[in-house]
Amino acid sequence: MGLFFNVFAAVFSSFGAFLFGYDSGIIASVITMDKYLERFGDRDDLTGAVVSTFTGGCFFGSALGAWTNDKIGRRRSIQVGTILALWGCSMQAGAPNVACLLVGRIIGGFAIGLLSMTVPLYNTEIAPYRIRGFLVGLTQQMLGIGFIVANWVGYGCQFMDTDTSWRLPLALQLVPAVVLLVGIQFLPESPRWLLEMNRDEEARRVVMLISDPQNEAETAEAEEQFDSMSATIKAESIVRTRNITDLWTTPAMTKRTLVAVGVQTFGQFTGINVINYFGPQMYRSLGIVGSQELLVQGIYGAVGPITNLFFILFILDRVGRKKPLMFGSFANICTFSILAAIVATNPPVPDGVDAASWPVNQTAQRAGIAMIFLTSVCFSLSFGPVSWVLASEVFPTATRSIGTAVATCANWAFNTLLSQVSPIAMNNITYKFYIVFVVLNFVDLIIITLTFPETKGKTLEDMNRVFGDAIDAHRVLEEHGKDSTLHDSEKHEIEMV
Repeated sequence: MGLFFNVFAAVFSSFGAFLFGYDSGIIASVITMDKYLERFGDRDDLTGAVVSTFTGGCFFGSALGAWTNDKIGRRRSIQVGTILALWGCSMQAGAPNVACLLVGRIIGGFAIGLLSMTVPLYNTEIAPYRIRGFLVGLTQQMLGIGFIVANWVGYGCQFMDTDTSWRLPLALQLVPAVVLLVGIQFLPESPRWLLEMNRDEEARRVVMLISDPQNEAETAEAEEQFDSMSATIKAESIVRTRNITDLWTTPAMTKRTLVAVGVQTFGQFTGINVINYFGPQMYRSLGIVGSQELLVQGIYGAVGPITNLFFILFILDRVGRKKPLMFGSFANICTFSILAAIVATNPPVPDGVDAASWPVNQTAQRAGIAMIFLTSVCFSLSFGPVSWVLASEVFPTATRSIGTAVATCANWAFNTLLSQVSPIAMNNITYKFYIVFVVLNFVDLIIITLTFPETKGKTLEDMNRVFGDAIDAHRVLEEHGKDSTLHDSEKHEIEMV
């Protein structure tokens, strides 16, 4: 099966990311629809709550994922996430009042949080190291496709003159959840988790499944990688415990944790989700009103995924992780600086004033839209795919689940904060809010340049060498009376710090 199977598994499991992308896009449309506003009201605090209760649920779902992924595995964790998604999305679509809507948002967020840390983790552990960036980057690709679908569904549904205009888009969240729930049954469990559970033969079959059986050289390499993987994971399970404190017990593990948490947090500091959630409000501040807000948002949604696909196919596994992150931070400093200047010199239409009578500088308007679109392009060439890849690949197997969960929790914590304050900040401090992202991206650039390692072209077991906290698998296994299948020429020379 080889490459085809790897791509198929990565795409199918990434329907969880599609669900996340669809929700992010559709809520930006729903909260501007007339029938939605008639039922729930037009208040900044409620708008922030509708978005932030979802992202708050995501935070706790990610935290739960640390436990479920270790106890029941990656596949079953994805199954649990999809069942919760079906529950939460159903409540949102049928909500008769604000309380039901918010509870549905929390449950739906809980599901997406669990899926958002499990899907990249699963794809990381089944991907061949040479194309791991591409396969894990498909998480961001499916997220972007979900965003495109949501934007155009939202644009079309706004013309309905009943509650269906906002209920139907929310109900369509059920479709990818059902597809993922059914499809995950046919995908294998992570071989690394199986090795941790001492299910070695099952793990070997999975490793052979994701290699090309017609290619003798590839099959032999898969056998060697399995032996190396097995010895390293067995040794790690002996010398490490499953405790959150393992994430900072040594300087090297602390660095792993800070890199993973940092890249996820810095992804939020790019400001991309402010655009995703509140894009129509941003366009309104540039003088774009009415149905044009959602039309521009729909076009915006297509820019990122196209760029992301090009990046993960041709660039990511060649140039690595660090350089794109540095580029993304620098580019966002530029785009938000220009956007802040445009909004500062071209104030939005004041409340109570007819938009048609308000003078609009069309040149500035187009430049502002261009900066927002360019921010999406730069994000898709950097933090978009890289944040998911790097956060899940830097940890050893024994702490990968809890480490990925902590990093994803950091992502959702800042996502929640920004989604709550953004609509209020954009209305009250206008262009000064964009200056915040200029400062944050400048800090990101300095930290990434000085502290982040390069991890491209490394197997997951080789990350021990990158961070300097590896073990001599032979020695550990022999000391504890275990057999190591590695030959001397293949063993990993890595001493615990």
